[in-house]
Amino acid sequence: MSTNFDANAHVAHMERVMGLTIRDEWRPVVEAHIAATQQAADLVLSFPLEDHVEAAPVFEA
Repeated sequence: MSTNFDANAHVAHMERVMGLTIRDEWRPVVEAHIAATQQAADLVLSFPLEDHVEAAPVFEA
């Protein structure tokens, strides 16, 4: 899991890289969403899979 992920620094970096302007009143919300996305990604990536298992290209009900 990502124990050293800094959502605030990531948002600031991506703002510069992508040429975005995030208004000050929206910054805490954007940072909260990035932090939540990182936590969800950590959960998905921490799920153990055997070496022969591949991601499904198509999901069908």
